[in-house]
Amino acid sequence: MSRGEEHSVQHRASIPKHPVEKKHQFKLYLCWLTNYLAVQNITILKEEVLSNNWYTLKKFTYEITKDDGSRQVQTREAYDRGNGATVLLYNKASKSVILTRQFRLPTFINGNATGMLIEACAGLLDKDNPEDCILREAEEETGYKVSHVEKVFEAYMSPGSVTEILYFFVAEYSTDMKVSDGGGIEAEQENIEVLELPFESAWQLMQQGEIKDAKTIMLLQYARLHSLV
Repeated sequence: MSRGEEHSVQHRASIPKHPVEKKHQFKLYLCWLTNYLAVQNITILKEEVLSNNWYTLKKFTYEITKDDGSRQVQTREAYDRGNGATVLLYNKASKSVILTRQFRLPTFINGNATGMLIEACAGLLDKDNPEDCILREAEEETGYKVSHVEKVFEAYMSPGSVTEILYFFVAEYSTDMKVSDGGGIEAEQENIEVLELPFESAWQLMQQGEIKDAKTIMLLQYARLHSLV
């Protein structure tokens, strides 16, 4: 049996059984089937590493089935920096949020005169799960040791070129949770300013274009929609 045939058999064997009377299970099955069929339309022909200095940049050549049934060979590059997590720390009593400000080179070379960016706390998972990662990052960057975070959603942040999935969290903080000044890890050359802002001030900064970071905008909008503060 070829590798492709074995892969197909494994997929067929794992088709979930679903009671027709349970509509939600049937919808899950249809979703699974749609994704399964979509995968069958992609064949990776070649994978090349272009750079492996900081993270990994690869060039992929693949064959895809178009809507008309014809096959087409395409070439794309994908940057793999791992997955990440981000959290908005909020205080319902004081109606405030904790954000950070730091230099971001890519923004500096693309129109941001100072290179400084206001952001929600975030970091790469490395080998952690998203919850452990963001608890660690919150303490390192902001100085607050929160005990509980709530996952609100996850999203591909730049699916045209970057593989990263970002896990979004919110967490309530209080003054007694502050264990340090934060600022990041010096050994990692982090120099992070911690900002405690009234939520309305952060919202105005977003509306005025002073907050341009996508993850931060998404979390502030979530906080507004769900009346967190």
